Amino acid sequence: MLKKFRSLFGAQDMTQGKPLGVMMKFAIPLLIGNFAQLFYNIVDSVVVGNLVNSNALAAVGASAPIQQLFFVFFMTVGTGVSVMVSQYFGAKDKENLDKTVGTALTATLVVTLFITLIGIPLSVPILKLTKVTDPEMFRFAKDYLLITFIGTVGQGFYNILSGILRGMGESIFPLFVLIGTALLNVILDLWFVGPLHMEVMGAALATIICQYISAAVCLIRLLHMKNTVTVTRESLHPRKAIIGQIARIGLPSGIQQGILSVSYIFVQSLINSIVIYDAAGIASTTVFAAINVAISKVDNIAMLPNQAFSMAGSTFAGQNIGAGRLDRVRQGFKIILTTSLIVSALLITIISFFGGNLMSMFISENDPNRNIILSYGVQMQRIMVWCYLAMSFTQASSGVLRGAGDTFPVMCFTIIGTVFMRMPMAYMMVRLPKATAEFPAGDPAGVYWSMLICFSLVAGACYVYYLTGKWKKKALTRARPQPADGAEV
Repeated sequence: MLKKFRSLFGAQDMTQGKPLGVMMKFAIPLLIGNFAQLFYNIVDSVVVGNLVNSNALAAVGASAPIQQLFFVFFMTVGTGVSVMVSQYFGAKDKENLDKTVGTALTATLVVTLFITLIGIPLSVPILKLTKVTDPEMFRFAKDYLLITFIGTVGQGFYNILSGILRGMGESIFPLFVLIGTALLNVILDLWFVGPLHMEVMGAALATIICQYISAAVCLIRLLHMKNTVTVTRESLHPRKAIIGQIARIGLPSGIQQGILSVSYIFVQSLINSIVIYDAAGIASTTVFAAINVAISKVDNIAMLPNQAFSMAGSTFAGQNIGAGRLDRVRQGFKIILTTSLIVSALLITIISFFGGNLMSMFISENDPNRNIILSYGVQMQRIMVWCYLAMSFTQASSGVLRGAGDTFPVMCFTIIGTVFMRMPMAYMMVRLPKATAEFPAGDPAGVYWSMLICFSLVAGACYVYYLTGKWKKKALTRARPQPADGAEV
């Protein structure tokens, strides 16, 4: 049974076979794996939201932009390594594949230790920038960040190792690892937060334990793939040329993520300053923070299909560019875009009707602000869901560009749209409307209208750039073009 499953979803050479079939075989287990990975954070939010209170839920959400700011390295190395691995794998260049993997592992160890050392002392000063004024929420967020940074090494290695495995078309093993550790995370979360009363610190501790286990298991798997890649003392020696290539490909994504994280911190400070009256009729800044977290958690789940399709498209594009099969890359793009649009339309329909039910998972039935959070949350959610259509174009286009190693344009479009346009637009759309009795400190809907407008502009820019075909010149390898598959779909 396992052998049959592996034959369907194991390591794949995506330069052969029908594009639709090979990408879906890769994307389906990847989608399940992405959900399992997201499940870590969702479980944290569900457990603390139900077993602690909505302040704990808001604290987990307020911590996210700060974590993302420090974890920019994962995006930089992960993107660069995944692209290089997929292209060298497609070109059957084992020598460069070995050197790339070894260099990535050494760089990961050095930088994750560095992030741990600077992240712990800097997390509190940065947390203060987000204007968390509620003492209990601040304490929860501080505890969550402390434990999270202790787990940096485990999280970093898992992200890089899973990216290496995906670059070689291996999606089944990371899937099994994630499912196993996600289930373990549920058990540890309930135990630490429940009987042991460790609050948000317990949720964070459960997560990092599971991430260290995931990283260790993926490393063992990589070391046993000797027919595909060999990790030796020699290959672990960092090579300047490879680090340069990783930086060239991955740095735009890393810079993009870093700047986005800074902008999200400022947007989070806006969110934390929006006043909504709680159930007791008291002006509160934590109610909307909890609303935004609940919306974000549902959004994170809804975005998983498009992310999986984009990653499948990236690996597919990388391998076929490495093999000189540009005809298959174009076929793959059309398939990913069409599939993403269909799934996005379905998600918009589901969330429009059942969004409140989904958000209710994160709010305790005993929370006095539950009805207020869900009522306003549904209103805001119905604006945000239309972003999914725009993201279909962004994810499909960026998947091909990432696979080609042409990540700089996407960085520019995203920074311009999200930082220079969305951040000031969010402040204006929240603050400029006249204060009302309902919203004395600004209209929270502006946060989501600004998101919809700017995401749509970024999507259009990415799609137009894909159509120019400039990404075709960015390949690392120069494999001899192979015969086209004709109308193969």
